[in-house]
Amino acid sequence: MSVARSENYLRRPEVKSGLWSHYYGGPEHQSQNVETFVDRARLEQLLERLTQLPTSFTPHRKISRWLENRGKMAHGQAALDWSAAEALAMASLATEGHRVRMTGQDSHRGTFSHRHAVLHDYENGNTYMPLAHLAPDQAPVEIINSPLSEVAVLGFEYGYSLYCPDGLTIWEAQFGDFCNVAQMIIDQFIASAEDKWGRLSGLVLLLPHGFEGMGPEHSSARLERFLGLAAEDNMQIVNPTTPAQYFHCLRRQVVRRWRKPLVTMTPKSLLRHPKVHSPFDDFATGQFHRILPEADGTEREVTRVLLCSGKIYYELEQRREASGRPDVAILRLEQLYPLDDEVLRRHLEPYPEETPVYWVQEEPENMGAWPFLLVRYGRRLLGRYPFAGISRAMSASPATGSASSHKLEQEQILGEAFGESISNPIKI
Repeated sequence: MSVARSENYLRRPEVKSGLWSHYYGGPEHQSQNVETFVDRARLEQLLERLTQLPTSFTPHRKISRWLENRGKMAHGQAALDWSAAEALAMASLATEGHRVRMTGQDSHRGTFSHRHAVLHDYENGNTYMPLAHLAPDQAPVEIINSPLSEVAVLGFEYGYSLYCPDGLTIWEAQFGDFCNVAQMIIDQFIASAEDKWGRLSGLVLLLPHGFEGMGPEHSSARLERFLGLAAEDNMQIVNPTTPAQYFHCLRRQVVRRWRKPLVTMTPKSLLRHPKVHSPFDDFATGQFHRILPEADGTEREVTRVLLCSGKIYYELEQRREASGRPDVAILRLEQLYPLDDEVLRRHLEPYPEETPVYWVQEEPENMGAWPFLLVRYGRRLLGRYPFAGISRAMSASPATGSASSHKLEQEQILGEAFGESISNPIKI
């Protein structure tokens, strides 16, 4: 007892056995680097298989066009979108022997009609899931539409993940806001089970997130709550902005032996954004990047650096192009937790000391990632850069219910990010 109460006592991690004997938790820096890319020829073959239906199956004409477009991706005639990236991550894992399971309130089709993982015969209503017909020796793939009971379904999937450490187990909220109803499972199990009981889980949460002017109930996946629960490398919180990043992130979750829950802010409008595509080479090479730097890598004088995450990046990039501001650098923080200071330092190193850095977010000032980053870094980032946040004003509600007010607020955020004067500033 006296040893356990001493200041120098370090609790020994539990030695895992049985199903968990090959997996471990603990700090992320102790996890191994793994290869998540897949040979291009194999990816093309898998994507082609995902377009093939039984001869007796009659798809809706819109699905036929959707499959034709995916066929173009398989033959290198079009870049891959978010849906194709997700399907390839699942298909590649299943054919490598890893069970894939996804549940959610509209997971067959996808809430935004983007996934179409389970197809319905237009003539007789029969269903067909191409992901389950890739190879004779593939692992099982289950994609299930669940009832409107988030706490029950997430609780079940968390329990499932405890007995399937080698598979990809996903729970998807119809909108990210709906995780509110499952908060008890998140607080009591997902965030704290390793610390309390030494229980690991590789459960993935997909939470559609992004301010689209759709009101307070369909905007925020409450990123700040997850970041507030984040400590001791207990989970991973990511907000990927390209299909390739999403692909590598899902595969990394299974391929490496380090097991932690993965909270993923997923897109809504970006699912069909013309710039949200990735070439095949990004899947056949590379890995998940915690930070995405400037795409062009052009050396130029920079007067300010914008750090951001998720959908706002594409709006900032569009604003920079329209206003002709090459002096503004934009970096994407793709993994918000665990946050590696050395990786951040390396990406900011090209910019001179005292260059102002701004965190830009869509969420109100008291929400999103800004409170977490402010507590972590204060007003001076890494001891080198003045650091400030740009956001909506503090609010009790995640978002306005007025589409016109949303547009005005968004315009004010973008203008402030580029140091532009706002002719008619509004109180937000």
